[in-house]
Amino acid sequence: MGSGAAGYFDLEDPATAAVLENPMSALAPLTGLVVVDEAQRAPGLFPVLRVLADREGQPATFLILGSASPELTRQASESLAGRVEIVEMSGFDLSELPAADLHRLWLRGGFPRSFLAGSERDSCAWRRNFTRTFLERDLAGLGFGMSPRTMGRFWTMLAHYHGQLWNGNEIAASMGISATTARHYLDALEQTFMIRRLLPWHTNVGKRLVKTPKTYFRDSGVFHALQGIEAHPGLLTHPKLGASWEGFALEQILRAHPGTDAYFYAIHSGSELDLFFPNLRLGIEVKYQDAPRLTRSMRIAMNDLKLTELLVVYPGDREYALADGIRAVPLAAACRIR
Repeated sequence: MGSGAAGYFDLEDPATAAVLENPMSALAPLTGLVVVDEAQRAPGLFPVLRVLADREGQPATFLILGSASPELTRQASESLAGRVEIVEMSGFDLSELPAADLHRLWLRGGFPRSFLAGSERDSCAWRRNFTRTFLERDLAGLGFGMSPRTMGRFWTMLAHYHGQLWNGNEIAASMGISATTARHYLDALEQTFMIRRLLPWHTNVGKRLVKTPKTYFRDSGVFHALQGIEAHPGLLTHPKLGASWEGFALEQILRAHPGTDAYFYAIHSGSELDLFFPNLRLGIEVKYQDAPRLTRSMRIAMNDLKLTELLVVYPGDREYALADGIRAVPLAAACRIR
């Protein structure tokens, strides 16, 4: 259904936006599926949608598409409470691609134009342009009032902390901003799905637990662009290789388990676990190694968290046991665990 067709409204089209200045007149006669794209440009639309959704017999179903604007999310939650399901749309992931495309997805990330680009150089150029556009236009358009230049510096600095504990004071001191401002910048990147903040698991195990969250770039391609990594050989020799694989693997696993509570686990003595699903009693450890081996940290996590199983995710293609309840598995296998 193209822009301008009955039942489809693209609010980036000025003519369509003019039509929806009178939303009740435009939308009330329509039946079936009605799509409103770029809805963050018209937050006042939602009270009208509530009235239309409550009509007897529900003659129309509304599919609202838009970016992660705080105002859009607030309007949807408040105006359409009990009437709306919010679905997070991401880029390509392993469930949509052949196994042979894993390394391409890891290098380029899941944005379609990056993944499908004709060359590595074109893909990296698209991602660099994307980050520039996101900083200079999209953040402001989504209601985040912050300097593109300062946010660009923050984003680049955050790339060096990918997969590490959040240290707002250190980042703030390096940039000459307050810790509160640094937290505000992190919140903006999290709300726009650029950054994932992974919380630590808190439980009474009689040990001093790490209580600071970790931060990860959700799209590995964007992370690589900020690190200046353009091609696979450069990735394999980069100091952030292990962190890159960890972030990519965790994001794929988390996408394969939507709505499932997940945390990392760490104690101050040094033992840790990259991912813990408490409802499944499942632990995940990510290693960029040809043949991962059993470690003392894995045994501690098995005992502390009473795990049913611990999976060690590595870039190989076969499964093998490391100990009772502990297996090394390819990434795709970890994504299939339920």
